[in-house]
Amino acid sequence: MPTAGLIGSHMRYLIFIVRHFEASLIGGALYLACLLTGETWTFTHWAAFLFTALLYSIVGEANHIYGPWRGAPMKRELISMWSTYLVTVPVLIVAWHFSHAHQHLGDLTAAAWLVTTPILLIGSRASMRIIVQEFRQRGRNTRRVAIAGATDAALQLRHTIDDRPWFGMVCAGFYDDRIKGPGDQVYLEEVQGPSSSDGRLVAVPQELGKFRGDFERLVADARAGKFDIVFIALPLRAEGRIRDLIAQLADTTATVHVVADVLLSELMQSRISEVGDMPVFNVFDHPFHGVDGTLKRVEDFVLGTAIMSLIAIPMAIIAVAIKMTSKGPVLFKQRRYGLNGEEISILKFRSMTVAEDGDKVVQATKNDVRITKLGAFLRRTSLDELPQFFHVLTGKMSIVGPRPHAVAHNEQYRRLIPGYMLRHKVKPGITGWAQVNGWRGETDTIEKMEKRVECDLAYIRGWALTLDLRIIFLTVFGKAVRNNAY
Repeated sequence: MPTAGLIGSHMRYLIFIVRHFEASLIGGALYLACLLTGETWTFTHWAAFLFTALLYSIVGEANHIYGPWRGAPMKRELISMWSTYLVTVPVLIVAWHFSHAHQHLGDLTAAAWLVTTPILLIGSRASMRIIVQEFRQRGRNTRRVAIAGATDAALQLRHTIDDRPWFGMVCAGFYDDRIKGPGDQVYLEEVQGPSSSDGRLVAVPQELGKFRGDFERLVADARAGKFDIVFIALPLRAEGRIRDLIAQLADTTATVHVVADVLLSELMQSRISEVGDMPVFNVFDHPFHGVDGTLKRVEDFVLGTAIMSLIAIPMAIIAVAIKMTSKGPVLFKQRRYGLNGEEISILKFRSMTVAEDGDKVVQATKNDVRITKLGAFLRRTSLDELPQFFHVLTGKMSIVGPRPHAVAHNEQYRRLIPGYMLRHKVKPGITGWAQVNGWRGETDTIEKMEKRVECDLAYIRGWALTLDLRIIFLTVFGKAVRNNAY
């Protein structure tokens, strides 16, 4: 995902240029398609171009393709662009049909346009990326960086800067008022600072760089213009020291960033927002606000409708097979926790001879005698989950999200696993990050459930449209999703 916060204010102008340049490429692709097919450019073509450019921009904003990509591999950026285009096209085709634009825009022209557009978009973005990286790796357009504080967060930041020369940053060294040394000739492996607040000696790894001095020296060097950016990487509990250092650096021209403490970086959807004029940290939150929430719902509705049209006949065949091979209802209803921990009922094809939904639910085990022969096949192939696409269309569930557990299991594990209920900050899904990583099936040990929850929270923290499409692909074609499927 894009690395926010490691850029200058000029980046917003670059993003503005990129956004409008890519919009012009969409129009250019349509004009090129008209030239290739001999079609005359009309008002309909203008309308199609403007609508598509706006739609691509909105979906792209939600998919973060216009953020700074300095810290991410090119492959991830291009995949995000491709997934943005894949969401744009179905919406475009539907609008195309209902507006009758297809009567004025030739099929051959439309096909040429839809093929040419992603080639131009992805090709131009890749070219820009290669050119910018080449300039920065040659030392052009770089800025010198100082790090305040010898902490794990500082070490992580230093590794990030060193591993990604296309950031355009050069680390000048670090400063810390807990460490005493003879100046910039002393490397970290030779330095042991005074005792920290918890009584342990400060151990500074060599990879952090060259020790430049204490914070007084930092301010003096900043005033002398020896670097452009200061990253304050002190723990958040050192509020007083952070405030004093910021106040002193206000007398310099250096750009100052406060690096979040390691604890905060591990929390879910942690970011800074505002309440009135007061900045606040969002600690436990979900990613589906505003445009992101709309994009997620559009994704569920478009893909859910397409999938339902494909599975309607197989679902009918499965229903008949269940009725003919075992006694009991075709569908099994079970209580689960949904969005915000509210109790919901979900449907599955019945795969057992029992339909448990009480205060105690026994998980299925390998060679479980309660599982029917047909049910074993349905569970192994996840076909028993197909009725839940009805819940996707009604908005009760998503295609991708944390798998909902039985209420009895929720009540059991919420007391045992810290942060367990945070997985209910988003809608439950038919498939999820835990499932495609092999953490499905029986959780006969607490460690297995911890791994599942860990994957669920990682999904919420790192959500992007690209990730959803990857999970859907792995659900169908991946091998790990078949693990423990019984």
